[in-house]
Order: sequence, then structure tokens, then C-alpha cells
Amino acid sequence: MPEGPEIRRAADQVEKALKGRAVLDLFFAFERLQEYEEILQGDVVEKVDTKGKAMLIRFQRGYTIYSHNQLYGKWMIRNAYNYPDTNRQLRLALHNEKKSALLYSSSDIEVLRTEEAEEHPFIQKTGPDLLSEPVTAEDLFERFISRRFRNRKWTSLLLDQSFIAGIGNYLRSEILFKAGISPSARPSDCSEEQLRKAAGASIDLTWQSYRHQGITNDLELAGQLKKQGVKRRNYRHWVFSRAGQPCRIDGTEIEKIQAASRRLYYCPTCQKHPER
Repeated sequence: MPEGPEIRRAADQVEKALKGRAVLDLFFAFERLQEYEEILQGDVVEKVDTKGKAMLIRFQRGYTIYSHNQLYGKWMIRNAYNYPDTNRQLRLALHNEKKSALLYSSSDIEVLRTEEAEEHPFIQKTGPDLLSEPVTAEDLFERFISRRFRNRKWTSLLLDQSFIAGIGNYLRSEILFKAGISPSARPSDCSEEQLRKAAGASIDLTWQSYRHQGITNDLELAGQLKKQGVKRRNYRHWVFSRAGQPCRIDGTEIEKIQAASRRLYYCPTCQKHPER
């Protein structure tokens, strides 16, 4: 599933293609939404927002298209009506005189009045969005030590969209590594230093991933490895998807476990449990 940085980059592309232009033609694959094809035709896109892994296309006349890519959804931006050759199912299409924004494979699409968008069940339950809202490290630190979250395991907490919006599986492993936190720990097990490192890493790695096409590793090191001909999957991250390879800090072999039904990667020496 694409995470917050990937959805924000997709939103940037959709906004670049649609913002300030009238949508001349629309297509909704689902019959329950097809009445909006006529309602939205000719309306102008004001902006494209994100909330975690959800995208919100705002129109001047007060409507918003909500979409969530789920596991397989993918946005494609093309010249107007220039459809790609793909086996994916087209779910939503918005066309103006120059560009087409096409959403394939996703089934989680709604049309809402803009003033009601915040009441959508996903939006209502979603926590702070690090890429679209002014969230500070202090805000996150207070969230980590709150009664609601402090006694839950980090491994499930960082996948919970009500905790922090947009963080998913690769960011989970990377944040815990950068903060030196064991996968078996809870916020209540951690030192204040670790919690503050986790707060900073949550913000910094999310923004770095957004700005640098998913790279969460040290950017200078990633650049050096790329020049050496190393494949992207081997220079992209600190620990994620690197089981059996040496830790970039101390050389310990990176381990892989299942946590909250998802794969997680960590360094057993950099991320010791406090009791060990």
C-alpha cells in the first residue's frame, strides 16, 4: 500500500494537471457515483489535499472527491484522453482541455459536499498528517506519552492511522531504527531521549521520503551507493527490506520479523529492548 509520501506526490501531480481548470468531462466507474458526472462537469478544481493515505480533490462549487488508493490503486496523469495500455480497471477519470487524471484499481471513492468532508469516517478517525498540517516534534512527543497511546506497542501503533496519518510499513521500520527503539517496546518503555528521537524521525523521514522519491536512508550515502551502481532497493532504506545485510551503523545483521501481520526490519544491537 502506498504511504503518505507517495499519496502526497500523487496529489501534487493531480493538482498540477487539474488546478485552476474546468473539468470538461468526468467518468465514475461506480453507478452510485455517476450522477455526479453531470453535477461536476464544468466545475473548476481549486486544490488537491491529502489526509494520510486519502486524497481530496476540491471543487469551486463546494464538492470534494475523496479517494483512497487501498492496496493497488494508482493515479496516472496523461495528455487529455490519452489512456495508457494497462490491464488495470479505470475507476475515475477527470479531463480538462490539456490533461487527464486517471485513477485505476481503487474502489474507495466518494463525492462529498466540501463542508461534510471532515465527517467522512476515515478522515474523522485519522490522526495528524505530517505533510499537510503544522505538526511539531513537541506535538508528537505529547502524543507518545498520552494515556491513549503510551502503553501500546510501537509496532502496531505506527500502523494505526489514528495515531499518525500516512505512516505505513517501510516508515515504521525506519522510524524505529533511527530512534534506537526495539520492536518489542512501547512508548512507556522508552527514555525521553528515544521518544524525542522518534518524534523527530517521524517528521524528518516522512518529509525526506516525500521530497526524495521514497529514500529514507542517509542522502549522501544513498547518492554514493547509486554512483557505485548499487540498485535502488539496496540504497533506499536504513533497514527496511534489508534482512541479512549489515547494519549501516555497526555492521550487525539486519533481522526480519512479523509484527502486526506485516514484515518489520530492525538491527538487534542498535535497537535493544531497555530491559536487555
